[in-house]
Amino acid sequence: MKRRNRPAIRTLLVAALTLAGAASANQYAGDVTYERIRDADKLPGDWATYHGSYRSWHYSALDQINTKNVDKLQVAWSHAMPRSMRGLQSMPLAADGILYYSGSYNQVFALNGSTGEVLWHHKQKLDEDLVSRQTHSPYNRGIALGLGSVYMGTLDGKLVALDMKSGKPKWETKLLDSARLTVGFTGAPLFVKDKVIIGAQGGEWPYRGPIFGVDARTGKEVWKFYTVGGNEGTKSDARNTWGNDSWKTGGGGGWMPGGFDPETNLVWWGTGNPAPLYDWSGKDWMTQGARPGTNLYTTSVIGLDVDSGELKAYHQQLPHDAWNFDSAVGEFLMLERAGKKYIVHPNKSGFVFVYDRAGKVQNVWRLVKHVNFVQDIKPDGTLVGRRDFTEGEHKALCPYIAGGISWNAGSFNPKTGLYYKVGNEWCMDLNVKKTEPILEPMAQLNIGATFSMVPPPGDKVHGHVSARDPLTGAKKWEVRFSEPPLASLLSTGGNLLFVPDARGMLRAYDAANGRELWRHNNGQGHNGGIISYTGKNGKQYVAVATGWGGLAGDDYASVFGAPFDSFPKDSGVLMVFSLP
Repeated sequence: MKRRNRPAIRTLLVAALTLAGAASANQYAGDVTYERIRDADKLPGDWATYHGSYRSWHYSALDQINTKNVDKLQVAWSHAMPRSMRGLQSMPLAADGILYYSGSYNQVFALNGSTGEVLWHHKQKLDEDLVSRQTHSPYNRGIALGLGSVYMGTLDGKLVALDMKSGKPKWETKLLDSARLTVGFTGAPLFVKDKVIIGAQGGEWPYRGPIFGVDARTGKEVWKFYTVGGNEGTKSDARNTWGNDSWKTGGGGGWMPGGFDPETNLVWWGTGNPAPLYDWSGKDWMTQGARPGTNLYTTSVIGLDVDSGELKAYHQQLPHDAWNFDSAVGEFLMLERAGKKYIVHPNKSGFVFVYDRAGKVQNVWRLVKHVNFVQDIKPDGTLVGRRDFTEGEHKALCPYIAGGISWNAGSFNPKTGLYYKVGNEWCMDLNVKKTEPILEPMAQLNIGATFSMVPPPGDKVHGHVSARDPLTGAKKWEVRFSEPPLASLLSTGGNLLFVPDARGMLRAYDAANGRELWRHNNGQGHNGGIISYTGKNGKQYVAVATGWGGLAGDDYASVFGAPFDSFPKDSGVLMVFSLP
């Protein structure tokens, strides 16, 4: 009997699987449809939505770059974003070898993903005087792709659609009266089915923080959900959780994109804090202070029917949030283990909440060490030992206002089963003041305190990246950083974890054990997104946003000194890497 050549058989098998995969991918080639994003696993060369897929993993299955050859990684090309005030904070997207990304003042570029050649450029016409008066501005954190369009929320309260091939405007819809509210959109929209979902800026303004559902083809507003008090005349009406009609100026806002569960048809979204941000009611917060009550649906995760916008599920992570530890972090990790399905959502407080797919709490675990706004949060979500403030000075509240967890995304790797996440160890002194909302001639920030960063008791300000079990929080390994990283993470099928640090070093670690394998100095701090995709030439690329600034990064120069005191705040460069 003639023996078969095993290497030859293996080669034929790989070729057959490759052809099968290509055939599967070809059915999605061209337009970015809902089905294409829903089936993102079949298209590892794309990064067609903010979180990589609706499951929020921030994971690329590409393995051309891996632990064995990452030391050969080099710059393939770069692109400078004009007018990058306060750095480059966006998450790039990629489809069919074309890379799309946004920057300050609502600019968008489409680039050849293999060469960096500019295919088109759009600069949104803005009211520059209005933008100059905004606090959370002029940066943009991302865009969405779908049905032949690039969708972007603007600083002056619009949602716009650009043609994917030409960059020419298709439609724009005014959703917010930004001239009165001094708020707009900085976070990325989420394209689902035939709609674009987007939430407004933070929770410190006297408004009701709506989340919008907009027809993706026409720009017509289809539904709107108020994160403050819910919608009148519906089951979601929760204005009675805001004493003294404080719901009228309550804050809210879901300023980062959420996730989508096709099985339940629910869009999961995290909501911002109530206003004023800090309250002087102390332990009598249910009946006293600026906003008596639990203040639904702020600092909550909410499940909205994507077709109607109807509230189907919610959990308020911090009732009557008195610390600005909101829930607007956009990650909703959709996981399955032992036949059960879960949603994992990190909260700004430094705790991570685990839910079933109906939104019921299954576990809560702590990512950061220095927490004293509560003594603990029980596995069922119950807060233990709240630290509520009265008017006056208070020392060493932990974590700092920027959060034990910030808006930057972590990464879940299905090959290792580990969740990689940045944790911030810092605290603050604050002086709580009684405030009244300012509504005329235009709404103003309603913070209710002044504050300054301080080290944790008995420790130094620092950050860490840890690898953990996403359901229990059990830690496998951790890497410490002298300054908290402020950018998103990326893990890959090549068993790599990419960490863009605050000093400007892009680092690659072995995802299994945390051993550093490669680093490259990008020359300025990272404060945005990172993705991996395949170019038209078949090569794998890693693209990372560089450029310093933003509300958290603004403090680094005074707290840490060099190199942050020399970083420009008007520079943004997209750095793209590949193997030779």
